[in-house]
Amino acid sequence: MVDAGDVDTRTGDAAGNRERITAATRAALAAGAVPIVLGGDDSVPIPFAAGFERHGPLTVVQIDAHVDWGDDIRGEPLGYGSPMRRLAEMPHVTAMVQIGVRGLGSGGAWQIEDARRWGSRIVTAYDLIRGGIDAAIEQVPAGGRYLVSIDCDGIDPAAFPAVAMPTPGGLRYAEVVLLLAALAAKGEIAGLVLAEYVPARDDPQRLCAAMAARIVAVAMGLVLGNNGQVPPRPAATPQPDA
Repeated sequence: MVDAGDVDTRTGDAAGNRERITAATRAALAAGAVPIVLGGDDSVPIPFAAGFERHGPLTVVQIDAHVDWGDDIRGEPLGYGSPMRRLAEMPHVTAMVQIGVRGLGSGGAWQIEDARRWGSRIVTAYDLIRGGIDAAIEQVPAGGRYLVSIDCDGIDPAAFPAVAMPTPGGLRYAEVVLLLAALAAKGEIAGLVLAEYVPARDDPQRLCAAMAARIVAVAMGLVLGNNGQVPPRPAATPQPDA
């Protein structure tokens, strides 16, 4: 594992920030690494995914309270309400599974209709209540390369309140871990972005930060373990008789 440092983002330079995020992603891929990006708002998946243009086809697996299929929102087509629509327009993104959707911030019904018309498989928070995390895992095509996008508001705010748009319901920590493990077993985790953690809304013990860090550590462990291929246990050393 390598900490490649912070991307040099600059307030007021959205276009430049996107270019630098894409460049950092490309550099990690060129080095043969699996890029993991932490922080920022939920527009970050757009430049992150753009860096994979020569590394498709990809299935996007999103954990989020919102479908994020907005188009031009107040003159901004590349903001945090639009990442999944923008990713769907990238030729190297060929499938999408959206998990935990439940929020009014998803906009009108047309966003969900557009997502489904494109071919996105939407697993709502209510689907998870009925069918458990298996309801989501079953929607992920086997043998794929998965680009994982985690908006922290996809997690239940009762456990993870440090987000910009807390929305009742959502995934539990253990469900996120089970989903990541299933992805590694079904195919290959090609990259991960975790966004929308708001430190100012965390508690003094930084429990949300700890949860986010553990989720990312699990993902790294799965990648290092050959994406779910558990290495054989070494043979036990014979012990002398007592």
